[in-house]
Amino acid sequence: MTASTPANVCIIIAAKNAADTIARAIASALAEPEATEVVVIDDGSTDDTAAAARGADDGTGRLNIVRFDENRGPAAARNHAISISRSPLLGILDADDFFFPGRLRQLLAEDGWDFIADNIAFIDATQAASAHGKIDRFAPSPRLIDLIGFVEGNISRRGVRRGEIGFLKPLMRRAFLDEHRLRYNETLRLGEDYDLYARALAKGARYKIIHSCGYAAVVRGNSLSGNHRTIDLKRLYEADRTILAETQLSRAAEAALRRHERHIRDRYELRHFLDLKNQKGLIRAAAYAFSHPGALPAIAGGILADKTERFRRRSAAPLALGGTGDVRYLLEAFAAERPK
Repeated sequence: MTASTPANVCIIIAAKNAADTIARAIASALAEPEATEVVVIDDGSTDDTAAAARGADDGTGRLNIVRFDENRGPAAARNHAISISRSPLLGILDADDFFFPGRLRQLLAEDGWDFIADNIAFIDATQAASAHGKIDRFAPSPRLIDLIGFVEGNISRRGVRRGEIGFLKPLMRRAFLDEHRLRYNETLRLGEDYDLYARALAKGARYKIIHSCGYAAVVRGNSLSGNHRTIDLKRLYEADRTILAETQLSRAAEAALRRHERHIRDRYELRHFLDLKNQKGLIRAAAYAFSHPGALPAIAGGILADKTERFRRRSAAPLALGGTGDVRYLLEAFAAERPK
């Protein structure tokens, strides 16, 4: 952002069956003076999400609620919100989550970016009301991340919980998205954020990360449990292949994307094997595995890792992630950089 860019931000909230959390999310966005628009897309909810959202209106005229009759997915909901908003800066807030006070001010204090994100605190739903007082204060320590660093940061390692930086929720400069004709890929129901940011970085976006924590991701017993469909994994690794096919990249960037594509493809092969086993029996699943020898290492390694997971030491994490209930930060690597 430059000094001449208006600090007008549209906060986009795609919501499905979020009646119990949407009011908190909206209130946290409307509490930010820089949020000149808050656009809520009720994505085919079957509960009272829209009514709960209307009940959170503060009367300032900044809240716009749109309802889809049928569920179209977060990518379509966000694209629609972008199309009806006018603010030069766009930010995403999940309907379960909320901002800590002053988040936008901290982000907008930085310059020289097309995307800018801060740290995320994972907290238990039962502790959300008191979370602000428990958050550690980190020095901003801004840094730019390139495509290689971003993609590598989204290749999860066994035993490291939800560390993928694709979960970061950056502010985005509309002018950059429009210049490069970038929007969310509506075929994706998993990793749509990762895909958009990767394509932006491939187009030369300046993506800045600060270590200050302004975003609270609320963890429930089933909110981060990987309840995605197997086909969603297939579409995600195919999205990597599309970037590789359509974009001129350096050798190092291409290699990083291929590693991510293989990482997601391995997860797909394991899930596909398990689906076959559950639906058609072990013999059918084994026949698939042995007829696709390239998938065998992923299937065997995934099964072994799952069997031994319970013997691994669990680090501090929210209760819903199997931990102690402590706050966990997405940018764990910077925990040692807390101001004295």
